[in-house]
Amino acid sequence: MLKTNQDVFEILSEAISEGILIVDENQTIIAVNSSTEEMFGYDKDELNNKPLEILIPKNYHKGHGHQFDTYYKNSEKRTMGKGRELYGARKDGNTFPIEVGLNPFNVSNKKYVMALAIDITERKNYTDKLEKTVIERTKQLTEALATEKELNDLKTKFLSLVSHEFKTPLTGILTSSILLSKYKLAEQQDKRDKHINTINSKVQYLNNILNDFLSVEKLESGKVNYKFTEFRLSKVINEVIYNANMLLKEGQKINYPENIDDISLIQDEKTIELALSNLVHNAIKYSPENTIIQLKVQQDQINTTFTIIDNGIGIPENDQKNIFNRYFRAENALLNQGTGIGLNIVKTHIENLGGTISFKSIENVGSTFIITIPNKPN
Repeated sequence: MLKTNQDVFEILSEAISEGILIVDENQTIIAVNSSTEEMFGYDKDELNNKPLEILIPKNYHKGHGHQFDTYYKNSEKRTMGKGRELYGARKDGNTFPIEVGLNPFNVSNKKYVMALAIDITERKNYTDKLEKTVIERTKQLTEALATEKELNDLKTKFLSLVSHEFKTPLTGILTSSILLSKYKLAEQQDKRDKHINTINSKVQYLNNILNDFLSVEKLESGKVNYKFTEFRLSKVINEVIYNANMLLKEGQKINYPENIDDISLIQDEKTIELALSNLVHNAIKYSPENTIIQLKVQQDQINTTFTIIDNGIGIPENDQKNIFNRYFRAENALLNQGTGIGLNIVKTHIENLGGTISFKSIENVGSTFIITIPNKPN
């Protein structure tokens, strides 16, 4: 380029913050401004008369020469890399995202190409961060919508469940009370007793449901006060099994845990009894006749572990993630009485006492529930 033109280029280009470089038909760098040298990590005048390829990452060298020749012959103003990302190569070998605009021009009947280069690292980082944020927010929204749908489904199931759970015993109570009025003779006392027992059991069942709802309310409001005392575990186990024996189906049996006479705990006795009763009653309810329910106990220096094993209907794999959710009932358990509150109450109580509850289950094979509780409050 002519000296005068070079002077004009230097005056104009140094006033521009973007990188400017000029190349000839041989892709030789004729001139650059200081912004280009700083952007690519070169000293002053170090890029002059160097091949353009030193500013292009090696993995892009193969096709660049042909692309440049094609552009040079049909030169027009345009932006490089439309629809794809461009990268520049610094002197130290590091690459960075770049935006390049091409402008052909003629000086003394000789054609040159001026490139305007902008380092878009910050912009790309912002864009990438924004894209990640959008993807994450979209994911969160999708999960929230799925959760809301799941909750709505649970509410619908719960309303249907509660309606059924209250309607069935109330119908039994009404039927028995009507039939009672028909048995007026002294010799019909046994029939009257049968219906009185039916009414009592149905009322007790409804009372248990209401107590479950009250337990939920107390747990949510933080009104539960635990009473920690030292007690022999065998006392609680005996109470749980005694009550459970009255619920056993034909041929069912509960295996009493071994070697528990010397085991003691400092815990809330009633809560431990409630948790074990719930799990043992579930094992009975969801197991067929002529099956064994196993109750095992182990204690070390820190924790006591209770394991309840049944050979019942099990929990379908798709339902297992929700089994501790309030009001949830597995699809294969909907025909059995229950509100879906018990396991949620047990889990909340056990965790309040510093323990954990977990389970393993295979549909149509059986379930194993494990409670681990500290031997004394933390």
